[in-house]
Amino acid sequence: MENRSNSKVDALTNISLGVGGLPFSIFEYKTISVFLVLTICGAGIIGNTMVVTVVLTTRDMRTPTNCYLVSLAVADLIVLVAAGLPNISDSLAGTWIYGFAGCLGITYFQYLGINASSWFITAFTVERYIAICHPIKAQTMCTVSRAKRIIAFVWVLTSVYCMLWFFLVDVAANNSQQLECGYKVSRNLYLPIYLLDFALFFITPLLVTTVLYGLIGKVLLQSHALHHATAQGESGSSRTRVPVTKMLAVVVALFALLWMPYRTLVLVNSFVEHPYLDRWFVLFCRICIYTNSAINPIIYNLMSQKFRLAFKRLCKYREEELQLQRSFYTDGLLGVVIHFMSTDDLVSTNCLNSQNRMVGFNVLLF
Repeated sequence: MENRSNSKVDALTNISLGVGGLPFSIFEYKTISVFLVLTICGAGIIGNTMVVTVVLTTRDMRTPTNCYLVSLAVADLIVLVAAGLPNISDSLAGTWIYGFAGCLGITYFQYLGINASSWFITAFTVERYIAICHPIKAQTMCTVSRAKRIIAFVWVLTSVYCMLWFFLVDVAANNSQQLECGYKVSRNLYLPIYLLDFALFFITPLLVTTVLYGLIGKVLLQSHALHHATAQGESGSSRTRVPVTKMLAVVVALFALLWMPYRTLVLVNSFVEHPYLDRWFVLFCRICIYTNSAINPIIYNLMSQKFRLAFKRLCKYREEELQLQRSFYTDGLLGVVIHFMSTDDLVSTNCLNSQNRMVGFNVLLF
C-alpha cells in the first residue's frame, strides 16, 4: 500500500471537501469516491452478514466448504469496515480523525482481513481438491471439525503476522498540516516487507489454486467422459459437486482479477523513481478491492441453489418479523381509544407517536 515517504501520495489522498474554492474536478472526485465506496461497502456488509447468518442458522448448510465461506465472509467484512468506511470519513473530513490508536487498529484489521481472505480461498480450494480427486480420503479429511481447526489456525497465524504493522504506521501532519495515517518507514525498508506480503498472500494462493483447479477440472472431465461412454447417469453427488466447484472457481478468478490492478500498481511503483498515482486510477484500484470483498454473496446467490433458497428464507423471515412488529404497534399502541360514557359523552384518545431510529484511509490509498 502507499509509501508514506512519497509526498505525491499525500497530495492526492488528503484533499478536504471543507475548504472553500475547491476545483470542480476535486469536488467531483470526492463525491464519486464517497458514493461508490459507501454503496459497495454497504452492499458488501449486508451480503456477507447474510452469508454468515444463513450458514450458522441452517443445519444442512453446515458443510466444510461453507465453514470456509463463513470465515471468508467475516474476513471480507473486516476489510469493508476497516478499509472502506474510514475512507469515507477521511474524504469528508479531509483529515485523519481516529487518532494514533485508531491508525494502528484500523491498519491491523485491514491487513488481517485481506491476508486471511486469501488463505481461506486457498483452504476451500484444497478441500474441493481432496473431495473430488481423493474421495476416499475426503471421508476422514474433509470434515466440519477439521475445517474449524484449519480456520482457527489461519486466524491465529495471520493475526500474529499482521502485528508487524503496529511498528510500521504512525499519524503525522502533511504539507497542508492535515493529519494522516500512513507508513513511517522508509521506502527501502518497506519494499522487502511488501514483497513478502505479495508473495505469501497473493502469488502463493494464486499458484496453489490454479494448479488445484486444473487437476479438479481434469478429474471432472474424465468422470463425465466415463459416465457418457458407459451410458450411465451421473450420481447425485457428481451432479452437485460440479456447480459448487464452478462457483468456488469463479470466486478465485474474481479474487485474482480484482486484486491485480492494485497489486500491479504497487509493485511497479516500488521500483520506479516517479510513481504513477493518477487519482482516478487509484480510485479504480480501491473500488476493485472493495468489490472483491462485496461480490461473493452475489456469486453464491447466482450459482448456488442452496444459498439462493437460504437467502430467500432469511429475507422472508425478516419481512414477516417486520410485519408482525408493525401490526403490534398499530393494533396495540397506536390509537388506543378509551370512551368515557357520561352525560357529556366524553371521548379521550391516547395516541402514541413513533419516531424512526434509525482509505481516504491512507494505508489503503497508496
